Amino acid sequence: MPYLILFFAVVAETIGTTALQASQQFSRFWPSVTVVVAYGISFALLGWALKYMAVGVAYAIWSGLGIVLIALIGYALFGQRLDLPAIIGLAMILGGILIIHLFSQSAQH
Repeated sequence: MPYLILFFAVVAETIGTTALQASQQFSRFWPSVTVVVAYGISFALLGWALKYMAVGVAYAIWSGLGIVLIALIGYALFGQRLDLPAIIGLAMILGGILIIHLFSQSAQH
C-alpha cells in the first residue's frame, strides 16, 4: 500500500511539473492552477506514504522517479532532447530505485 500511495504522489508531482512548463512562468492561468493543485496533492500523498516508509527512501523514490518521468515527458511533449550522458544518468536513477525496491529492508519503518 505505501508504494501505491507513493506512486500516485509521483504521478501528481509529474503532472504539476508538466503544468509548470506549460504555465510559461505562471503567465497562463489554468496551467498555473494545475501546478498548485497537483503539487498539493503530491505533497499530501508523500506525507501519507511517510507514515509507513522511511523518509530518505520515500523521497529518493519520489524524486528519482519524478526526474525520469518528467525527462521522458519533456522529450515527448516539449521536444527536449536527451543526449547519451543524460540517458545513462536516467538509467542509473532507475537502477537505484529498483535496487531500493527489490533489495532494501530500509524502506519500511
